[in-house]
Amino acid sequence: MSFEVGDAPAGPDFAEPAFAKINLTLRIIGRRADGYHELDSLVCFARAADRLTFRLGAPLALDMYGPRASAAGPPDQNLVLKAARALGDRVNGIKLGHFTLLKRLPVGAGLGGGSADAAAALRLLAAANRLSISDPRVVTAALATGADVSVCLDQKPRSMRGLGDILSVPIDLPPLPAVLVFPGIPLATKDVFAVFRRTSAAAQAASVWDGAGSSQVLLERLAEQGNDLEGAAISRLPVIADVLTALRTQPACRLARMSGSGSACFGIFPSRRSARAAARALAARSDWWVEATSFGGA
Repeated sequence: MSFEVGDAPAGPDFAEPAFAKINLTLRIIGRRADGYHELDSLVCFARAADRLTFRLGAPLALDMYGPRASAAGPPDQNLVLKAARALGDRVNGIKLGHFTLLKRLPVGAGLGGGSADAAAALRLLAAANRLSISDPRVVTAALATGADVSVCLDQKPRSMRGLGDILSVPIDLPPLPAVLVFPGIPLATKDVFAVFRRTSAAAQAASVWDGAGSSQVLLERLAEQGNDLEGAAISRLPVIADVLTALRTQPACRLARMSGSGSACFGIFPSRRSARAAARALAARSDWWVEATSFGGA
C-alpha cells in the first residue's frame, strides 16, 4: 500500500471522480440527547476532485498516491475500505477488488473529501455488481460509513438535514464560478463543535433554494443564511478569518464563506475569468492551496 506521488496505474476497470462537497449554508438546528447536532445545509459539489479507480476481482485493498496522500492516514483506516466492507456486509456474493485513490483534495478542510471518496467507492462497487446507487443496501451502507456519505452518492445539489441523513430531491443550481482556499492547516469537526456555543435561539430549518431563479437571486438567498460554525472555527484557527478577508477583498467577489466545519473557504465570482484571476492573485501572495472551480450548473 503506497503513499507515493506518481503516475496512475494503467488500465483500471472502473474510475470515478470524487468531487469536493461544499456547504453553501450550514445552520445548526439543535443538539440531540445523544450529543449529536442536527443541521440544515444546502450542499453542492465543486469540480475539484479526488479520483478513485477500481480493479474488479483483486483482493480488497487500497493504494493512495498524489499530493495529499500522506495526509490521508493509513489506507486500512480509510473510508473507502469502510464503505466497501459495509456494502459487502449487505450484499451476499458481492464482487470486491482493489482501489487506487489519487488524493488531490486537502484533508481536514471541510470539503468532505473522505466522504466523497467513500461514496465513489460505493458507486464503483455498485457499477461492478450491477446495482443501482438507489438500492437500499447501497444507501444503508453509505449511512453506516459516515454522516456525509449519503449526500455524496450522486453528487447532486441537495438540502441536507438531520444528521446528514435527511436529503431533499436534487436541486438545480445556476452556474457559480468560485475559488476554493485551504490555508494548509486541517481542522477536526469535533474540535469545532467542542467550542461551538449558540448565542441565540436554535435556528429553524429553512428552504434556501427551490431551483428557480438566477444566480443573483440565489446569492441573495445565500446571504440571508450563513455557516453557524464559522465563529467557532475561527476561534480555534484564526487564519480562517484571514482567508475570508483575502477572498472578500478580491475584485468582483460576490460572497465568501467557510465550508463545513472548516478550514477551507470559498468565494463566488461573476465569471470563470474573474475566479481564475482571483485564484492567481491569492496563490501569488501565500502558500495556501488555491483552486479556481465552479459549483452548480455546467
